Parts: sequence; structure tokens; C-alpha cells
Amino acid sequence: MLQDPFLLNRHQATELYLIRHGDAIPGADEIIPSGIYDDLPLSKEGREQAQKVAERLKRVHFDAVYSSPLVRCRQTAAPLLEYLQLTPTIVEDLKEIHSSDLANVPPLEDPQDLELLSKLLHSRQMETASLAAYQGHWDGLTNDETSKGFRQRVVNAMDKIVEDHIGERVIVFCHGGVINAYAAEVLGLERDFFFPTVNTSITIVRANPETRVLYVLNDISHLF
Repeated sequence: MLQDPFLLNRHQATELYLIRHGDAIPGADEIIPSGIYDDLPLSKEGREQAQKVAERLKRVHFDAVYSSPLVRCRQTAAPLLEYLQLTPTIVEDLKEIHSSDLANVPPLEDPQDLELLSKLLHSRQMETASLAAYQGHWDGLTNDETSKGFRQRVVNAMDKIVEDHIGERVIVFCHGGVINAYAAEVLGLERDFFFPTVNTSITIVRANPETRVLYVLNDISHLF
């Protein structure tokens, strides 16, 4: 029988702080037309969010930092890493699910209409997230991997981080779909996507090879 089923003793588990990246849908004054939009940098709002989460966590001790390789995650991590003086380990398997529906935007009649392009990027993000929310998975989109395959990739990556850091606190900069998939696994849910992960929200899980416990979900108090 487990002596500590809720992992109240942090030293018997890895404490994961999962941070979603900041906003990465640029306004018309920042957008660069390219036709592919799956690795955008942070917007002005996203940079402000990254600074706010950095101020929130700068006095918390972390033993290691991990990040998705995508630009929006690495830029979200940057202000906090300046305070912590840590170098992130980049993990490919922490990337968001790859979907042509997310990466591509239909060509505009006027390629220089940047205001319309920005609006299209916003509406595309809302539409794809809404579809995943209604269905509880990503298989309604045009993906390079199945929703369950994506979830297993994410869980495997998190399990490896947990295994390497028992007794330590680790921060992971990643994506809304990634956090949904891992939190769903922690909670034993069938759905791969079940809550609206806010930009720079904090989700905290304690885990070891025997059990996982969700402590905090979608904390955004630093944004107010």
C-alpha cells in the first residue's frame, strides 16, 4: 500500500510546474506574412505575460528547466531564466500537436492586408480549440499524429523528466494541448483536451513512477 498517496512529501516525487507559452498571435503592426504560422514568436501581449509570470516565480527555487523547441515557449521562458540563471533543456516531444489546420492560413486576396491576416489567425486558433474542446480530442483536425499518439508522446516525455528529478522542482514551458494531455492522464480522463489553458497559466503536478497528483490547474493570478 502507498504510504503517501497524495505525495505530500515533495521529496518523494518530482514537482512539475507546467507553464503554457504567452500569446503568440501578432497584431497587424507585428505580423510578417509567410503562409506558415505554426512557430510564431510572442506578440506584445505575450511578452508582457512572460514578464508577469517571471515576476511571479522568480523567487521560487527550481532545479531544472525544460522547454518545447518552439519559439513562443523559449521566449516565454527567457525572462524567468534571467532571474534563475538556468539553461533550459529543449525536448522535441514537448511540442504541440502538429496540424496543417493550425499551421496554414488560406491565401489573402490582398497579401498586405495585415489586419485581416491577424484576425484570421485569431479566428483559426479559436475554431480549432473549440473543435478539440467539443470532441475532447484532436482527431477532427488534419494532423501528422493521432490524438492518442500525441498524448502518449507527451506522457512519455513528462515521465522521463519525472524519473530524472525525483525530490526536485522542475519548470516546463510548453503548450495548451500538451498540458491538457498530461493533466488528463494524471486525472485518468478519456478526453485528451478538457480545459482552456490560459497563456502563461501555471499547472502543478507532483509525480513519481508509481503515482501522479494534480495540485494546481490553470493558475493565472499573476495576470491580474
